[in-house]
Amino acid sequence: MTPRLLIVPTLILAALLSACATSSPDVVRRGEAQRQSVVYDAVILSIRNVRIDGSQSGAGAVTGAVVGGVAASTVGKGRGSDVAAVLGAIAGAAVGNAVERTNTGEEGEELLLQFSNGERRTIVQGKGQEQLRPGDAVIVIQTGANFRVVRAPARAASPTPAQPSVGTPPPAGR
Repeated sequence: MTPRLLIVPTLILAALLSACATSSPDVVRRGEAQRQSVVYDAVILSIRNVRIDGSQSGAGAVTGAVVGGVAASTVGKGRGSDVAAVLGAIAGAAVGNAVERTNTGEEGEELLLQFSNGERRTIVQGKGQEQLRPGDAVIVIQTGANFRVVRAPARAASPTPAQPSVGTPPPAGR
């Protein structure tokens, strides 16, 4: 495979790796599935839009180094080509790292919450499908060290069965 043909697969790999991370409350990590979580009741006091910094797994830097080195190696001949390849790899690594960080970042929200015990805390999470607003009743779901905030479900009717009035026959089958 010629050096120029390596560029396309390398870019595709970088794009796939950079699309893997999210902090959305709508996404549950594999390690959180089938685990018991603790749920807390709270009310949103305020919401502030934030940008959640992207990851730096090294995939962007490696991809950039390969692409930069291969592209720059075509410049000049002999020792000049080798120097250009090294400089291209260094520049490509820096650019690839910056691209990965930018592409894996996401829009998020910092939620100021008031818990039912009166305590106040903030949680930052990616924006989800639900549009949360100050004053909304929410639940905070804690699984291990991870927290998600989602709208509280509607309150169900009282879990205790209604008492039959005097003279009412018991339900069938008893």
